[in-house]
Amino acid sequence: MAYLDWVQWPAMFVTVLAAWLIGSQQPKRRMSGFICFSFSNVLWVAWSVYAHAYALILLQICLFLMNLRGFNKNYKGR
Repeated sequence: MAYLDWVQWPAMFVTVLAAWLIGSQQPKRRMSGFICFSFSNVLWVAWSVYAHAYALILLQICLFLMNLRGFNKNYKGR
């Protein structure tokens, strides 16, 4: 299961990409950012379970819920 150690790196890159996309003026890019953030939440949870980082799991769940809120606000604002 040592390969799960490497999951944190794609998770980090996807998170950075998502943050860049969220800052866009274009609604489609922002929506892509929300999707990337959701994917990064899944990656972080997978790594956190492996690393027994339970606080990080809770953080990712909270961040996912906030991403849903942003996604809905962005979608309704179209």
